[in-house]
Amino acid sequence: MSSVTPSVPAVPGSTDLDPAIAARLKRTADGLVPAVAQQYDTGEVLMLGWMDDEALHRTLTTGRCTYWSRSRNEYWVKGDTSGHLQHVKSVALDCDGDTLLVQVDQVGAACHTGARTCFDEDVLLSR
Repeated sequence: MSSVTPSVPAVPGSTDLDPAIAARLKRTADGLVPAVAQQYDTGEVLMLGWMDDEALHRTLTTGRCTYWSRSRNEYWVKGDTSGHLQHVKSVALDCDGDTLLVQVDQVGAACHTGARTCFDEDVLLSR
């Protein structure tokens, strides 16, 4: 996995993210927190993205999911180019502070491959 650093330092106080929220986040070495996107009404797990403090702040204040693209080394708002929008319904931080659960209303495909979810093409075990 390549390690890229978001253009905005991901440390508490580096953005307008509420300092109380920022203090609770446990980030990776490159300043990111995994964010699981889940369809709010069905529970369907759609995708995993990465957020730094600024991406989380934008997500909380705009109602649209903003992620940090590790491959493009930039912020991206889900759906801005594809039209496959994620309207945020709720955002929760897990008990350890190291993962976000973003419940969304997904419009169109969530996966960059065009699939509804990133988790339906390569099932490793199903019972």
